[in-house]
Amino acid sequence: MLNDPLAATLAKIINAERVGKREVVVRPASKMIKKVLSLMNEQGFIGSFEEVEDGRGGHLKVNLLGNINKCGVIKPRFSTKQNGFEKWEKRYLPARDFGMLVVSTPKGVMTHYSAKENNTGGKLLAYCY
Repeated sequence: MLNDPLAATLAKIINAERVGKREVVVRPASKMIKKVLSLMNEQGFIGSFEEVEDGRGGHLKVNLLGNINKCGVIKPRFSTKQNGFEKWEKRYLPARDFGMLVVSTPKGVMTHYSAKENNTGGKLLAYCY
């Protein structure tokens, strides 16, 4: 049993990127993982992904583009206010406006750029650059 499926998913993706694979199969599939992958797709880090239902929680086939340098989860899940993202950008991202933080807010899961626009804070989930 996995303790943190999101961490396992991002580790699988970064490992497959490093060895040059073009596709990776991730299991189990959850709504949170799908939302994080869709954000990564929108930002251009990964290609498309599709869900395959197999009766055991399903799995996701993710197409890789080779655009990820590093990605991972943020543990513990730090809370941040709407004006406190700069501190976390300095800690987890290599440069200003390079990469993204994934934040779980009351308005849904979004990047920290969207959270700044919506003037909302939340819990930090992951980073990717």
